[in-house]
Amino acid sequence: MTEQSPADDAARGPIPPSPDAVEADDDALDDAAGEAGQPEGGTEAEPEAEAEAEGEEWWRGEGMPWRKKPERADYACLSWFGVIAVFSLILIPTRAWLLAVAPDWLAMITGGRTALAASGAIASTGAMPHWPIVLFVASLLSLKFDWVYWWAGKLWGRGMIEIWAGQSKRAARNYARAERWAEKLGPLGFFIAYIPMPLPLMQVVFVLSGATGMSLKRFLIYDYIASTVWLIGYFILGWQLGDAAVAVLNWYAKIAGYVAIGLIVVVFVSTYLAGVKKAKAAEEAKRG
Repeated sequence: MTEQSPADDAARGPIPPSPDAVEADDDALDDAAGEAGQPEGGTEAEPEAEAEAEGEEWWRGEGMPWRKKPERADYACLSWFGVIAVFSLILIPTRAWLLAVAPDWLAMITGGRTALAASGAIASTGAMPHWPIVLFVASLLSLKFDWVYWWAGKLWGRGMIEIWAGQSKRAARNYARAERWAEKLGPLGFFIAYIPMPLPLMQVVFVLSGATGMSLKRFLIYDYIASTVWLIGYFILGWQLGDAAVAVLNWYAKIAGYVAIGLIVVVFVSTYLAGVKKAKAAEEAKRG
């Protein structure tokens, strides 16, 4: 709501209206209030309506996944996406270091397939007798954030997909293609989603599961079975590679620290540049 400036008050203040004009204005105000079914002075509701309309603008803007005024659940779900983003940034250098020094811990923290393959290679040499525990914990932790995507679909339908697709024309094409795949595959899409591919099929499958009304229990069952099958496959692959894979890991361990440091620098620099770019865009928008 636009505030009245002192100039506006000064323009009206110095010349008081005549008594006749005041009575006429009062009578007109009473008539208007009566016709509208409002008490005298009912025009004070207009500023409140304007304030409410202005308050709704931010959640109707572009880049928001919801189609209604957000509630506590909407804020909570969106906050979890922030947690995922922070966790992913922290994990970039950590993953590079743990893969060399403790692939079993990396597998249990992330449920990552590469870490499971490395663990399988080490287990084949007898150096990881606790590998069944590693495999079990990894299969559970691989689902740690998947439910957030299901929840987003349940709350906002295709809202998150539209945001991701809106990043660029290429992203729009990729997400449109992934949606077509997900709709055709049905539950089989959970297994296909774990195949390394350039399409963002996994996120789309998870979001559409919530958007189409799939229960959380059913979603977790499908997701756990698909994830575990793939993790076992990567573990067996590492086991088959055996000593050859271990030799690669031993070589990588020598440079893992430098790789982790380099990735930390990349994360900080990219985050800083993204912030600068966002600030410039906001400044240009204000000027425009």
